[in-house]
Amino acid sequence: MDLRQLEFFVAVVEEAGFTRAAERLHLAQPGISARIRRLERELGHPLLDRTGRSVTPTEVGEAVLPYARAALEAVENVRHAADAFTGLLRGHVAVGLVSGATGQFDIASVLADFHREHPRVEIALTEDTSERMLQALRRGELDIGVLGLADEHPPEGTAAEIVVDEPVVAAVAPGDPLLAHGAGPVGVTALRDRALISLPSGTGLRGVLERACAEAGFRPRVAFEAAAPPLLARLAARGLGVAVVPDMPPQVAASLGLRTLRLTPQPRARIALTWRTGGPAAPAARALLPRLRTALEAPRTGDRGHALGEWSA
Repeated sequence: MDLRQLEFFVAVVEEAGFTRAAERLHLAQPGISARIRRLERELGHPLLDRTGRSVTPTEVGEAVLPYARAALEAVENVRHAADAFTGLLRGHVAVGLVSGATGQFDIASVLADFHREHPRVEIALTEDTSERMLQALRRGELDIGVLGLADEHPPEGTAAEIVVDEPVVAAVAPGDPLLAHGAGPVGVTALRDRALISLPSGTGLRGVLERACAEAGFRPRVAFEAAAPPLLARLAARGLGVAVVPDMPPQVAASLGLRTLRLTPQPRARIALTWRTGGPAAPAARALLPRLRTALEAPRTGDRGHALGEWSA
């Protein structure tokens, strides 16, 4: 057994196939396949199920996978320990960001400054839904995520610092039935049987909506969903339903042709800087984390609201 075999095995599992793993490793597919078969012979068990459309780990493969990842991480840490004596920082750091958050957080400047100081660190930035990024954090594919939380508690296996904490409101067109009793708060139960307009499943804000409705005893009827908050506003302004969005200043709502109503109990939209429990494993990620903390100015709360479209947790 050697480290290359373990590296190939982990790559095939993460890419769910030999072809994509070969592309990732810049190697020929037959060579990867041969090395993994040799590893399976040494262990006396098949590690991969090759019968489906995608390659998946067998039961034994699932058991072996965390140890293979740990072995590869240990070797990387040996390199980092040696580099520490020369002040050299290198390696790889992967950051995830909720779609649309670039308008609120200047992540690009943080990453550019970090890269300038540590040119041997390879940096990757992806935008995705909070749910998929959380899974990637747990699998070790992401080191740090800026993602939406369904409540104030960090998801299991992670630590988090909340950087945005805002009320969630119902945004409606003038003349909507929810405005019949004035501009005061309305109960979450008022959303029952209404056509709702929301971000897609897997986003933090959608999780907040689903949690609030579940606590009120019903499932939300989401008739329209979109990844871009400005589109949610346009749909609501046309009278197609009730948009459930982060709070915004009255003048912003008016410019979009909307009225907003507070909900009771008051759901809140939260974005958090998130990493695996115990801190990022890679030294590069550990060095980047405090810079992101400073840039995101955690925590930020209040009723002042942010313009719709700045983020879509």
